Amino acid sequence: MAGHSLRVLEYQRIRELLAMRTRTEPGRLAALALEPLSGREEISAALAEVDEARRLLDEQGEAPLGGVADLREALRRVEVEDAWLDIEALAEVHRAICCAGECRAYFQRSSRAPRLATRAEQLQPLAGLRAALGESIGPRGEVLDGASFELAELRARIRTLRARIRQRLEALLADEQLAPAFQDRLITERGDRYVLPVRADRRGLLRGFVHDESGSGQTLYVEPAATLEANNELCHLLHEEQREVRRILLRLSAAVRRAIPELLANQQVLGCLDLRCAAGRLSRDYGGCAPRLTAAPEFDLRQARHPLLLFDADGAVNNRVAVPIDLRLGAEARVLVISGPNTGGKTVALKTLGLLQLMLASGLHIPCHPDSRTCLFGKVLADIGDEQDIAANLSTFSGHLRQVREVLRQADENSLVLLDEVGTGTDPVEGGALAMALLEELRVRRSKTVVTTHLNLVKGYAQLTEEVVNAAVEFDPETLEPTYRLHYGVPGASGAFTIARRMGLPDELLQRAESYLAPGDRSGQQLLEELNRLRQQAAEDAAEAERLKRLAGQERERRRVLLHEFEQQRRDLLDKARRQARKLVRDAETRLRQLFEEARGDGLSTPRQAELARAVRDVAAESPRPAPVAGARPCRALEPGELVRLRRLGSEGEVVRVDGEQVDLLLAGKRLRCRLADLEFESRPRYPGKRAARVRGVRVREGFQPKLLLVGSRVDEALPRLERFLDDALLNQQRRVEVVHGSGEGVLRRAVRELLAGHRAVTAFHAADLSQGGDNVTVVELEN
Repeated sequence: MAGHSLRVLEYQRIRELLAMRTRTEPGRLAALALEPLSGREEISAALAEVDEARRLLDEQGEAPLGGVADLREALRRVEVEDAWLDIEALAEVHRAICCAGECRAYFQRSSRAPRLATRAEQLQPLAGLRAALGESIGPRGEVLDGASFELAELRARIRTLRARIRQRLEALLADEQLAPAFQDRLITERGDRYVLPVRADRRGLLRGFVHDESGSGQTLYVEPAATLEANNELCHLLHEEQREVRRILLRLSAAVRRAIPELLANQQVLGCLDLRCAAGRLSRDYGGCAPRLTAAPEFDLRQARHPLLLFDADGAVNNRVAVPIDLRLGAEARVLVISGPNTGGKTVALKTLGLLQLMLASGLHIPCHPDSRTCLFGKVLADIGDEQDIAANLSTFSGHLRQVREVLRQADENSLVLLDEVGTGTDPVEGGALAMALLEELRVRRSKTVVTTHLNLVKGYAQLTEEVVNAAVEFDPETLEPTYRLHYGVPGASGAFTIARRMGLPDELLQRAESYLAPGDRSGQQLLEELNRLRQQAAEDAAEAERLKRLAGQERERRRVLLHEFEQQRRDLLDKARRQARKLVRDAETRLRQLFEEARGDGLSTPRQAELARAVRDVAAESPRPAPVAGARPCRALEPGELVRLRRLGSEGEVVRVDGEQVDLLLAGKRLRCRLADLEFESRPRYPGKRAARVRGVRVREGFQPKLLLVGSRVDEALPRLERFLDDALLNQQRRVEVVHGSGEGVLRRAVRELLAGHRAVTAFHAADLSQGGDNVTVVELEN
C-alpha cells in the first residue's frame, strides 16, 4: 500500500525534480532512490541538514560537487588482482578524490552548518592516491610524461626520432628529380609509420614499400627505403611506450584497489551531501520550509501549495500562481470531510496533504507557511483515482472497494488515510451508507482520515458526529469560478446546476432537471448555497474588521510616539530654561556683589551713586521673570489660527480645527489632537502677529548658499550660526533653505527645530525626503 500511495500521490515526480538539482552521479542515484524515513529523529536531522544546505547556498554559493561519477562499477572491476582501469576510469577516481577534499573545506568553512560539517569530516582526503593520480593523469585523460622516468625517456626518444624521420622525408619532397612522383607534398602516417603520397603511374621514381593506396588507386602511400630503419625503431619505441603506460595503469589501479573502502565511503558521503544541497535548491525554488513537528496526531499546514503546480515539465520554476490552502485537523478531531463543486480543488487538496506528508517524512522542506505544524504519521494510505481494470474484471466501484479493503487492513492510530470521492460508483443511498460505516470504523480506530464527497448523507454525518469536521471548497457565485480555498465548519454545495450553466448547457434543460429534484433536496441545496454565501460575507467582514483594527493599532502607536516626543521636548526645554536661569542668577549675583563692594567705600560722589543705582536697575531688568500664564477660559469659542497654550506641555500652539470638545493644534511643526479643557487662552483672541521691522542697515554676504552644515557642532555653537544663516537667507530673499544637523542622539536636531518653531520668519519646517537625507536634514520655509 505504501508503494501505491507513493504512485498516486506523484512522489516519483518529486524524486525526478530533486535529481535534476543534484551535481554528482551518487547524489542523483540517491535522489531517485529517495524514500520516506522511519524514525522521528532521523527525519528531524535530515530537515535540519536541508536548512543548513539552503543557508550555505545563500551565503557561500554552490558547493563544489560537480562532476563526480558513480565509481561502484569501476571499483568492482579492479577488485580482482592484476586487473587494471583505463585512463578515463582513473581520471574519474581522481576527480572524486579532489571533490572530497574541496567539499570537506567548503562545509567546514562556516560555523552555521555543524551537521553538514560533521558529515564532511567523514570524507577521506587520500592525499597519496590523489598525488599519484594527479602526477600521472592529465586533464584531457592522457598519461603524463611525469608518470615514470622510463616513460619520460621513451617519449623524449620518440620525439627526437620523429623529428629526424620528418627531416629526411622533407628532403625527399624537396628533391626536384623526385617532384613528378609525388601526388601532394605532404607527410602522413600509416600504421605508426611515416609515408609519402606517390602517384601510381610514377611508382618507379621512388624506392620503398607500399603500405596503402587511395580509393581511386591513383595514389600509393610509400615508405621510402631511406627511412625504413628509422620507422622500424619508431615502432619499437611506440610499443615500449604502450608497455610502460600499461605498467603505470597497473600500478595506479593497485593503489586504487587498496583504497576501495575509503572511496566507497566517500561516494556515500558525497551522495548524501549532494542530496541535501539538491533539497536546499528545491526548497529555495518553491519557497519551502520545515514546519514544527508535534507529538499530537494533528496537522495545521497553512498556505500549503501542491509542489508540482510550481514547476514546468522540464523541472523549471513556472510563473503560474498556485492558490495556497489551509489544511488542518486538530488533535481532538479524527475525520475531515471535504465537499463542494467539481473543479473546486477537492482532490488537489487531498493530494497536497498526502504528498507534503511524504516529502516531510523523506527529509524535504515543503511549500507552506513557517508557522505550520504537523505530526509525522507512520503510514499514508490513499485511495485516489479510478481503479477500474477491464482485464481484471474490476469496475470503478470494485476497484475502490479493493483499495478500501487494503486500507482497513493497515489503518491504525498512526495512519493518515486519504479517500477521494468516498461512496461513489454505486447507488448514492447505498454508497453513502457504506461510506458512513467506513468513516465510523476509521474514527473508532483513531486514524486521521480526510475524504472528499458529493453525498449529502456523508455531509450530514460529518455535521452531526463528534470528532468529524466538515469543510467546503469555496465557489464564487458571482463569477461562477472556484477559488480553491477551504472553509471549515460547513459542508459545501456541489453546484452541479451552476457549473452546468457555466459550461453552456441550455437553460430549458437545467430548469427541467431542477423540477425533478424533490422539495427537500431543492430546499437543502438552497440552504447550503445560502450558508456558503453568508460564510463568505462573514469572512469578508472579518477581514475588513481585522484591517481596521490593524490601522487603529498603528494610529494608536503613532499617537503614543508623538506624545512621547512632545514630553521629551518639554523636559528638554525645561532643563534648558533652568540652566539658563541659573546662569543668569549667578551672573546677576556676581555683578551685584561687585556693586555692593564698591558701594561700601566712603566718599562716593553723587554722580557715582547715580551710576551704581543705574547699574543695579540694569541687573534687575536682565534677571529672568516668570511669564504670565493666562487662566483657563473654556467659555469662549476658539477659532482656527488662534494661539493657545497646552497646559500639559507648557507650550503654545496654533488652533487648526475645532470639533466640539476636541481641538487640533499645530505644535512645534506637528499636529496634535487634545481636549478643550486642557487648553489655556486669554479672554481676547491672539493670533500670530507680524510686527513691522525697522531696517537700520542692509549688509548682503557674497556667495550665499541655501544649505547650512551643522554636523559635529555643539548646540551652543550651532544656534547662533543658525540665526545668522536665517538672517542671511531673508536678506537674500530665499524662501526655502536646508539645515543639515545629522542624527546622533537627536539633541542638535531638537534644538534646531525648537529655534525654528519660535522664529517669526519661519512659516513651516519638516524633515527632508529619504533620498535627500531624511530626518538628518530639516527643510525650512521662510516668509516672502
